[in-house]
Amino acid sequence: MKLKMLASLILATAFAATSAVADTKIGFVNTEKLLREAPLSVAAQKKLEREFAARQQDLQKLAKQARDLQSQLDKDGVTMSDSERKNKERELGNHSRELQRKEREFREDLNLRRNEELGQIQERARKTIQDIARSEKFDLIVEQAVFVDSKIDITDRVMKALGGK
Repeated sequence: MKLKMLASLILATAFAATSAVADTKIGFVNTEKLLREAPLSVAAQKKLEREFAARQQDLQKLAKQARDLQSQLDKDGVTMSDSERKNKERELGNHSRELQRKEREFREDLNLRRNEELGQIQERARKTIQDIARSEKFDLIVEQAVFVDSKIDITDRVMKALGGK
């Protein structure tokens, strides 16, 4: 008798859980795609490119000067006097160190600015996702999944909503 009651209780609980899951509205957002392809992200990338273009060109000029110095040393080094060759080698060494220092500073500054822009985009995206979740009565929105059916993917809706802000 107790076994029948226990079995009935388990079945009733299983049916109730199945009903609750069937009423649950789940969505998925591909944040990598969102951060890569959203108009806001593309605009931020272009902004960073414009912001750092002058420094990028300066680095390219310095790199070209270093290559030219190296070529001159390779070509004329055997015909130069010892002191002249040592001066050119010292100049090349100084130039190379300066180039490496400026490249490192450039990368650090670019990464810092990229992270700032990315943080702002992520914050706006999170707010947009929450707004969509509330307005469309989602119970759960996930950002990572092993498998996603395209009918629950709301990434394009989020991108569209972000583009309008």
